[in-house]
Amino acid sequence: MDDYKQKLNDLLLTTARQNASDLHIGVGRRPTLRIDGILIPLQKEPILTPEMAEGLIQALLTEEQKPIFKKERQLDFSYSYEDKARFRANVYYQKGFAAAALRLIQAQIKSIEELKLPPIIHDFAKLKQGFVLVVGPAGHGKSTTLASLLDEINHQRTEHIITIEDPIEYLFVQDRAIISQREIGSDIDNFDKGLRSILRQDPDVVMIGEMRDSETIATAMTASETGHLVFSTLHTNSASQTIDRIIDSFPADQQGQVISQLAATLVGIVSERLIPRIDGGRVPACEIMLVNPAIRNLIREKKVFQIDLVIETSLQEGMLSLNRSLVNLVKRKEISLENAENYSLNPSELRILLERT
Repeated sequence: MDDYKQKLNDLLLTTARQNASDLHIGVGRRPTLRIDGILIPLQKEPILTPEMAEGLIQALLTEEQKPIFKKERQLDFSYSYEDKARFRANVYYQKGFAAAALRLIQAQIKSIEELKLPPIIHDFAKLKQGFVLVVGPAGHGKSTTLASLLDEINHQRTEHIITIEDPIEYLFVQDRAIISQREIGSDIDNFDKGLRSILRQDPDVVMIGEMRDSETIATAMTASETGHLVFSTLHTNSASQTIDRIIDSFPADQQGQVISQLAATLVGIVSERLIPRIDGGRVPACEIMLVNPAIRNLIREKKVFQIDLVIETSLQEGMLSLNRSLVNLVKRKEISLENAENYSLNPSELRILLERT
């Protein structure tokens, strides 16, 4: 086991040194890194046998986690390699063999500027109440953006910030704020229970790592209704799709109330994609929806399909469509036209915008 522990630590250190976003361990392939969105096998490493993969994964687990993994056949947790690197880990079985995916968590929480996000996102950190969502595919920077917003509040306001995460990712150093980070499994059973108990812990700002069910969404909206600033994430592709997803997650007889609550509490949605840069690395493209009276009315009147048009025509208010964000990146020669089209939800509109600007 000591040999596997040493090999695991070597792999984790390589992941951190090469600034990879992920490390994959699985039978029948070499340990593989994801760098700038591309999977790259470590050619100097052997192809993993079932025994080798099992050894590496057992080296990841604590004695308490091992029986849970054996029973549940998958497990989420955070893992720290000394003080050098921290990872979000998921261990699982595929074709009967143990496998793992580890996401590198940067030790330093970057600012909005360092992340190259639109400056309007700072406005969400100034809010005292409301419901803010950061959405997009997995691995496209949602957690990083939320961490940046929370850390900005931490440095500017004397408030109580509580997070519920599965697992805890970024570790905050308390400054002006009190920060309580709670992890599913070790500190609380699930998101819904954790969120309901949070409201008895005198929070000002609440961050829910992910809204996985209607109960969590309902409690999050109630929390924002009762004077809290609530941040969370969803795996959706756009602001309008996010609103539809939230409404559709409830039974038909509850949707009227949900629509009213959402129209009253939602203050903004940021949809993110990390696009490969021409000169290496990745850069964010964002859709930003700020909830104004027009959007509140569209939500209430169930005309969510018209929201995209409001975003496109509200540039002066700070809103930004994904296509306009992609066009800006192409014009600045940061990303290729091909990648802009690949990530666009409406490539034909993208081409028209490029011709006009």
